[in-house]
Amino acid sequence: MANLRTTKLGIIGAGAVGTSVAYAALIRGAADIVTVYDLNSARAEAQALDLAHGTPFAHRAKVSGGGDLDLLAASDVIVVTAGAAQQPGQSRLDLVSTNAEIIRELMPQLVKRAPDAVYLIVTNPVDVLTEVAADVAGLRRGQVIGSGTTLDSSRLRWLVAETAGVAPRDVHAMILGEHGDSAFPLWSNATIGGSPISNWADEAGNKIFDDATLADLASQAVLSAYSIIAGKGATNYAIGLACVRLVEAILRDEHMVTPVSTVLRDYEGVDGIALSVPCVIGAGGVQRVLRVPMDQSEHDAFHRSGEAIRAVLEEIGQL
Repeated sequence: MANLRTTKLGIIGAGAVGTSVAYAALIRGAADIVTVYDLNSARAEAQALDLAHGTPFAHRAKVSGGGDLDLLAASDVIVVTAGAAQQPGQSRLDLVSTNAEIIRELMPQLVKRAPDAVYLIVTNPVDVLTEVAADVAGLRRGQVIGSGTTLDSSRLRWLVAETAGVAPRDVHAMILGEHGDSAFPLWSNATIGGSPISNWADEAGNKIFDDATLADLASQAVLSAYSIIAGKGATNYAIGLACVRLVEAILRDEHMVTPVSTVLRDYEGVDGIALSVPCVIGAGGVQRVLRVPMDQSEHDAFHRSGEAIRAVLEEIGQL
């Protein structure tokens, strides 16, 4: 039997999110090599050593870490988590100036070492930084993507499942637009076990998801990060799992459909702005951007997200 190709996952940032990505990757066996880079080389080395000590209990993988970008050479996927952290009460968009400069400086150095890698941007504000990264990198379309509303959609699915009393895997619902305050659920396409969410009822035949319930669930999904940050300083475990699920889809060429942030071309009238929409994810990153029907309120919400991101891009001179 021919040897399978060795896969390599590079992670930028040895903080809470970066190490959660590495930890999830080891447990799920996402890649054969996992490398963590951080400007603080001692921290990256220590995190890698701690992770490596657990590999006898996880999938076999080679783990390394340090402060030399050359460690990331020939990576298949690079997850970028480096940047200033979001503080309690601070919006994601408030982070933009500092983190945009970090991305502008970092991306050319990464592309030089791993020109064929798929770059998954996680640093916030992720839609703005996905646009910045794609512009600076100069790679083909779809090779630079943002984690976007993958996590928001997961939060929504969990909330709907808890309300309906079903397994999250049987809920199909997405949040689109900005990964931030203007994100919105695509309720018109949401289903539970194949049944439209608007038809879902309890055993007595009473419909569960009225307008007030849907509005509350949407608010919880979009704003829950703030309560987590207030309570423990960062969101890290769920985004770590979400990122690794995307890494798996890329490395295994799964053709998985999920919303991620990508620079759009005339999508619902939005052009040249990175927002989350359903995409086919596989080898090479975004293989196809899917167009989904939206009702008028969803169309309007999508444009509001686009305008929010456009305003920030203009402020930092990106447009």
